[in-house]
Amino acid sequence: MKRVLLIEDDPAVRRGIVLGLSRNGHETEAVATGEDGLDALVAIKPDLVLLDLMLPGMSGLEVCRRIRETSRVPIVILSARGDDIDVVIGLETGADDYVVKPASAAVIEARMRAVLRRVAPAQADIGTGAGSTAVGDLEIDRDALIVRKHGEELPLAPSELKLLLFLSAAPERTFSRQQLLEDIWEHSYYADARLVDACVMRLRSKIEEDPRHPVYVQTVRGFGYRFGPLPV
Repeated sequence: MKRVLLIEDDPAVRRGIVLGLSRNGHETEAVATGEDGLDALVAIKPDLVLLDLMLPGMSGLEVCRRIRETSRVPIVILSARGDDIDVVIGLETGADDYVVKPASAAVIEARMRAVLRRVAPAQADIGTGAGSTAVGDLEIDRDALIVRKHGEELPLAPSELKLLLFLSAAPERTFSRQQLLEDIWEHSYYADARLVDACVMRLRSKIEEDPRHPVYVQTVRGFGYRFGPLPV
C-alpha cells in the first residue's frame, strides 16, 4: 500500500480515481486546489503525487515547480490533452510521468507502479552493489543512490537518477530514445519519447557546467543519448 496525494479539481474524476486507488490498496488524500495540495504534501508526506494541470487558482505547473523546490516525491501529471504543450513543460519542470485523461484505473496504477519502481532502492538493480564511481567532478554512489558534484549532493528526481545510473553503467554506449523509454519508464508508445528528452534536459541542468555543451550526457543526433566520454 502506498500513500498517494491526488490534486484534481473535477469531483467526478476525483471520486473515480480515489475509488480505483482504494481498490488497489492505496491510501489516498484527495484535494481540489494546488494550495491545498501543497499543504497536504507537508501534512501526509505521500509516496507519490497525482497532479492535474488544469487547476483553479494556482496552476498544476506552479504546484509541480513548488514541490520540486523542496521534495523529490514522484509526480505523475494528469492531462486531458496528450499533445498539450503544458505536459511537456510539466515534464521539464520536474514531473516523472504523465497520464492522459480519461484513463482507466489500470492505466493509472501501471504508471504509478513504474514510477515507484524507479524510486525503490531495492528495485534499482543497475544502481546497487557497485560502490562509487568518480567521473570528472561527479561522484556516483550506486550503493547509496546519491550523486555529488564538487562534493555536494545533487537533488535529482527519481527519473533523473535512474537515467544517470543507466547511462553511466555503460559509458560511451549509445541508447536510443525508445530503448531508454522502455527500460526506464517502462513505456512502449513512441510518442512518449518526450519523457526522455525532458528528463535529459533537467538532468543536464544539474550535472553539467554548461548544459548547452554537455560533457556527461551527450546527444547522438537522430538516435539517442550516451554517457561520455570526457574530453582529454
